[in-house]
Amino acid sequence: MPSPSPLRYGAYYHIYNRGANRASVFTEKRNYCFFMERYAKYIEPVAFTYVYCLLDNHFHFVVRTKTPEEQKESLKNPETFRLLEPSRQFSNLFNSYAKAFNKMYNRSGSLFEHPFRRIEIETDAHFVQLIAYIHRNPQEHSLADDFRNWPFSSYQAILTKQPTRVQRDEVLEWFGGLEGFLRHHEVEIDSRQIAPVVIEDSDL
Repeated sequence: MPSPSPLRYGAYYHIYNRGANRASVFTEKRNYCFFMERYAKYIEPVAFTYVYCLLDNHFHFVVRTKTPEEQKESLKNPETFRLLEPSRQFSNLFNSYAKAFNKMYNRSGSLFEHPFRRIEIETDAHFVQLIAYIHRNPQEHSLADDFRNWPFSSYQAILTKQPTRVQRDEVLEWFGGLEGFLRHHEVEIDSRQIAPVVIEDSDL
């Protein structure tokens, strides 16, 4: 597989990856929680997160990488600013999590496939379909009878008014509001419409 292009600054992406040899990367609740803690540390400085879903052996995120100016603006002390590369930060996230996971379960070797996969998103239509596709993933992979009840996705965070790191208002705006968000999630996703921005399910 050829090396993918580095993530560009100020661009929207569907980020996804899976366990090496399709092995599980989350085996209990604390794994999911720890991964999101690591995610906040490494990714929040370089990207805004719109939706996510963590499954047993793979995950999905929709993000927009920050521009250099946005990176600097997010610092409490801009005088200490050092530009971070989004691709490097994602790699650091996966390496940090894998190291802790291997230590916890007394395993060795790669945990994730390399390189992590990314597709740039360039149309609003793809955003709307992709978000619903990601949230519906647990049900599509028979991990939940109803994707709405899956605890490791951004679906419930977008429905509530509780504090969240997800860009809730912008997501709802893409759907024309909460009713549109709920309505789009009721409909079966036509995989042909979002083929340019998703990985084939059979490959997961």
